[in-house]
Amino acid sequence: MKLKAIAGIAALASTLMVSGLVLAQSTGAVKSLRGADVETELPAPELYRQQEGREVRNYRQQPPVIPHSMDQYQIDLRTNQCLACHDWSTAGERGAPTLSMTHYLDRDGTQLDTVAGTRWFCNQCHVSQADAPALVGNTFEASASQ
Repeated sequence: MKLKAIAGIAALASTLMVSGLVLAQSTGAVKSLRGADVETELPAPELYRQQEGREVRNYRQQPPVIPHSMDQYQIDLRTNQCLACHDWSTAGERGAPTLSMTHYLDRDGTQLDTVAGTRWFCNQCHVSQADAPALVGNTFEASASQ
């Protein structure tokens, strides 16, 4: 009895697999996510240049955008190269803005000597600024009083 059930399941599975292959072949050419045939070579997307200089913030408490490239920066569990310039102990000699004191508070509000773990990954709030078109339409207007 068990052998008949296994044979029936195997026959059904092979029938479904063959019919799936036939259906996949009859749907037409495979398209890429960009809508072109897979074999078609498409031009590389335009590279957007890093903007230099600081951007004006649009509202209070907006995280500032990063006015320099971060391509070669290492930020992981052990290393944060942003702190080489922006930590309170080095910012003065490097001429870089110091991190806000909120970055040195733990989740209970206790003042720390090092950056809090909740603020360790800078690029979760701060992004590099580039001269690129918006990915999504936006009607945001900056607040009148900052």
